[in-house]
Amino acid sequence: MTSSLTLAYSPCPNDTYIFAALANGWLRDAPVVNVTLADVEALNRAAFEGTYDITKVSYAAVPALNSRYKLLRSGGALGYNCGPLLVARPGSSQRLADFKTATIAIPGVGTTAYLLLQMALEPAGAMKEMRFDSIATAVERGEADAGLIIHEARFTFQDSGLVQVMDLGEWWHQQTQLPLPLGAILARRELPDDRAAQIESAIRASLRFARENEDQVMNYVRCSTNESDEVIRKHIALYVNDFSDDLGPQGDAAVNELFSRSRIRRLKEPAGHA
Repeated sequence: MTSSLTLAYSPCPNDTYIFAALANGWLRDAPVVNVTLADVEALNRAAFEGTYDITKVSYAAVPALNSRYKLLRSGGALGYNCGPLLVARPGSSQRLADFKTATIAIPGVGTTAYLLLQMALEPAGAMKEMRFDSIATAVERGEADAGLIIHEARFTFQDSGLVQVMDLGEWWHQQTQLPLPLGAILARRELPDDRAAQIESAIRASLRFARENEDQVMNYVRCSTNESDEVIRKHIALYVNDFSDDLGPQGDAAVNELFSRSRIRRLKEPAGHA
């Protein structure tokens, strides 16, 4: 009998939707998995320790993890018009350049969101790292001049009275005309190729199950979020798409472009992060 695998992904609706069937043993002949849910920046850090057999990470972290993990073609988050947003309080400047020396709350220095901010702005101010779901409140309270929001927060930041400064997904599309690679699924390099292929097949089957059995899957999705059904469904509609099934040629091109640009810009962790 093949041993079980450790699988880690975020509690965000797109991940719980895609992995619901695999996580709950609803698929015939799929690998047995022991699941951990964690914020994506926590998953980035765990990947550097090699904590999980299969794990969600930010695409920004993938090149540095190449010796330990291999990229799977299914289960990730890529797309158009789904990028992180830079938001601020009403009355703030609406020009991105004016935030170059600002204090910005970010969801982690290893996230694709922060990588894009570095590419677009080259910020020189202090970065405050915090969980993605705390950023809007921190900006509202004046704990940061602006916030870089991801996941469900892009649908709810206006509830905190904030305004959008820039959509970094739109910026990426204007620069490249490609989809934006946000989150990747990785498997340990030690796993044999046939085992990795079995995992990819199981992820695709899990996604297919979700699309065919949404009522059953949504009960699982709701367990990991406090957002309304409206926000949950918007989130899934935005982040779960054909790229979730397979990267395809466009996805490959987008991933290669992101990696190429990150190397060229010589990006680094800010000295002022906290």
